[in-house]
Amino acid sequence: MIFITQLIYVIEGQEAVFDQFESIAIPTILKYNGRLLLRVRPDDQAIIERHIDKPYEIHLVEFDSEQDFKNFTQDEERKKFLHLKEQSIKASVLVQGTRL
Repeated sequence: MIFITQLIYVIEGQEAVFDQFESIAIPTILKYNGRLLLRVRPDDQAIIERHIDKPYEIHLVEFDSEQDFKNFTQDEERKKFLHLKEQSIKASVLVQGTRL
């Protein structure tokens, strides 16, 4: 089992395009033995301390294996919509881990 945490920074004004991409990408996770555990849009009230820019969204996803995650990233249907991701996301930080 692997866990993927992603901090996503969306280009201002491109939120609807990002949501369009997510409407395709999130259901695709299930095809590859993955589960979206948490999807959060943090607001200033929820942040106690920070030394980085506030992300637009934070995702926590688990996959049964690293190969399942790789297969998800190579999904042909998802690839058809990567232009939406590129149009809407300024930057992202991906952290991979395992349960301790």
